[in-house]
Amino acid sequence: MSDVVVVGAGVGGLAAAVRLAAAGHRVTVHERAVEAGGKLAVYERDGYRFDTGPSLLTLPQVFDDLGLGLRPQPLDPVVRHVFPDGVVLDSSPDHAVFLERIATALGDDAASDWDRFWRRAARIWAASWESVLQRPVSAASLARLSWRVGDLAAIAPGRSLRGLGRRYLRDRRLRMLLDRYATYTGTDPRRAPAALAAIPYAELTYGGWYLPGGLGTLAAALRARCDDLGVRLELGSEVTAIEADAAVRGVTLASGRFVHADVVVSDVDAVTLYRDLLPSPDRLAGLADRSLGGFVLLLGVRGETPELAHHTVFFPRRYDGEFDAIFPGPGRRARPVDDPAVFVTRAEDPAVRPEGREAWFVLVNAPRHGTAQSAVDWRRPGLADAYARHVLDVLAGRGVDVRDRLEFRETRTPADLAESAGAPGGAIYGTAGGLLRPGNLGPVDGLFLVGGSVHPGGGLPMVTLSARIVADAIGPA
Repeated sequence: MSDVVVVGAGVGGLAAAVRLAAAGHRVTVHERAVEAGGKLAVYERDGYRFDTGPSLLTLPQVFDDLGLGLRPQPLDPVVRHVFPDGVVLDSSPDHAVFLERIATALGDDAASDWDRFWRRAARIWAASWESVLQRPVSAASLARLSWRVGDLAAIAPGRSLRGLGRRYLRDRRLRMLLDRYATYTGTDPRRAPAALAAIPYAELTYGGWYLPGGLGTLAAALRARCDDLGVRLELGSEVTAIEADAAVRGVTLASGRFVHADVVVSDVDAVTLYRDLLPSPDRLAGLADRSLGGFVLLLGVRGETPELAHHTVFFPRRYDGEFDAIFPGPGRRARPVDDPAVFVTRAEDPAVRPEGREAWFVLVNAPRHGTAQSAVDWRRPGLADAYARHVLDVLAGRGVDVRDRLEFRETRTPADLAESAGAPGGAIYGTAGGLLRPGNLGPVDGLFLVGGSVHPGGGLPMVTLSARIVADAIGPA
């Protein structure tokens, strides 16, 4: 039996703790915040309940063997897309149904194009799932992929997601829909690898899901499972250093106390790990400059808005303007997006809002928080309030005006996420955006990495898979 210390009680850390405790290890989790869950946080006010982090559950099967007792509910549409010309397209987990909806909204040629693209995306998903997403990144795992020439061709190394869309999709609205999936990994579709086509394939093949009471119930279920297995969870307990020679020896807490560990599992962002906890400057190159943040409004809304689905995205006329603002070229500063895509989550669940009211989670992509040229100082006086009003004006201009129906408005900027979840710059999906992220095996024996900033990536299912990869690498007690 090994003594395992998990640093951070995000979904990755809690899922790793569950697996390792079930395998017979003694597990203690140290979390700097006073609540567990990391970015999977909840805000409650006046009878409203908001998920302030992830709002969509995909690949629910990756949670099945954790013993959480989840009962996710399927969503159809998974997402409602409202394009600049007013055309509305509802995605569906049933491919045939989605093709019918595309044909009705965009024409038969568009449906045929999407079907061709879908066959390519299926090959990308199969290759990624088998060779990449379920095992540690290493030269050996990449070699296994390269031996299958067909798989390598499907993933299209060297091609961007934007380039893949242009090859298959003639309708610019479908290309816009595909581009949005690059932001799921915090990246620009013009630079994101074509392999990210696996993301829409997974979402629309296995469906989008909702947990009654909100996705914050997942964090509660993980914590309850930890309690059942005897995991010790210490909240308000910040780790300030991972102590190691050739192998880890333990961790030092902010109180000065040393905690012995045979194994340390880090669920903090890779930048924080390699910059602060176990200084490794050679591993920091590029990590802090490759992922976007999010600007969030939590709205208590009077009345009902039937034109909204559970998830609705309103696209701008010029989508590239968003990426130009967030990922500026040389000599240009990042800035809040003037005409952003606006993503609205509105659950009909009576558990999350008073009767006759709606709880809206409104998200727009935004530059990270900071003072560098590639960031925005979201603490600048008046900026958050002014931009919140601007986002509501943008929504009104796209046909959904709730400015006179608001009971309250709460704002969350990238600076707030950086503070609450320890996310450098407020990066939503971890600082290492894109496909290739730091590996799960640390630079010293006994150190392992989980979470959205490391392999296989951000989002609830990928973070949970990182925990499975690490638990399998550590093995039973």
